[in-house]
Amino acid sequence: MRGRGAPMRESALTRAVNSVFKFFRLAEFEILFFLFLLIAFLIFKDLTSRPEYNQILLKKPNGGDFWPYQ
Repeated sequence: MRGRGAPMRESALTRAVNSVFKFFRLAEFEILFFLFLLIAFLIFKDLTSRPEYNQILLKKPNGGDFWPYQ
């Protein structure tokens, strides 16, 4: 029967990858929430930068006041 030797230590790359996965499992919700906000911001920024969509946000079709019931 073979004797048990010292356990083999994992390589530095394996330990680094494992620590990244461990961090992602720990902060998964926060990372995904931040990515959602970033993507939503980029889409909204893209929509408002186009002149044809920007006019929708700036002008009313009938040319009325912003607060018509004052």
